Amino acid sequence: MKIISFNVNGIRSAINKNFFEWLAMENPDVICLQETKAQPDQIDILRFKELGYDAYINSAEKKGYSGTAIFSKQAPLNVVTDFGNCFECADIFIDRYGNLQREGRIITLEFEDFYLLTTYVPNAKNDLSRLKIRHEVWDPKLLEYIKQLEKSKPVLMCGDLNVAHKEIDLANPKQNEMNAGFTKEEREGFDNYVANGLVDIFRHFYPDTIKYTWWSMRSKARERNIGWRIDYFVCSEHFIKRIKSTAILDEVVMSDHCPVLVELN
Repeated sequence: MKIISFNVNGIRSAINKNFFEWLAMENPDVICLQETKAQPDQIDILRFKELGYDAYINSAEKKGYSGTAIFSKQAPLNVVTDFGNCFECADIFIDRYGNLQREGRIITLEFEDFYLLTTYVPNAKNDLSRLKIRHEVWDPKLLEYIKQLEKSKPVLMCGDLNVAHKEIDLANPKQNEMNAGFTKEEREGFDNYVANGLVDIFRHFYPDTIKYTWWSMRSKARERNIGWRIDYFVCSEHFIKRIKSTAILDEVVMSDHCPVLVELN
């Protein structure tokens, strides 16, 4: 089973950059997308279906913002958006008018012997205005949700986690210690995943390899490979034996992120 995760930074933009041609060539069993920036009627679901995929979409209420989607050739036993019956994810996002904002950040598919969860974790923002809610609410809730799922079967989580965990995971760690994506609070959130038995799959296979999954659009950062590794596959500890291989597909240029993949035995 081949699974790809990709922050497309707008599915409609990616489609205009030969997304479907690339997808047909890669031919994964499942592809998980983040930051789709589209409502269901703005996504070419028919084209996905022609390639053999069923669509599971969680769009943000705010148009052109956030959003996740999973396209799978294998039918799941169950589909849950947000935190399901465990938690209400919308209650942590309040707009300036006091209204709840659903941002479409999580989808979980239940397969026979594991859960596949994709997420687009909230960015702390340049002014760190979302750091407190990210650190004190989102990260703990996501971990608790994963541990709840693990009571019945292991979890494979993928997506844009919006954090570079270690210094090896970004090109300029010292200069970014106070910046979104590399604050001690965000890194502590990932530390808590690891402390609770979750495995960073790429780092498990490649402990010393420097690879990035996101590059700023400024200053030709991608050309100079001044990047960050913020897109991950993470799994329950005893599920790691199911992972045959993993890779970062940094030659794919359709977004400021690149896809990452795992293959399961």
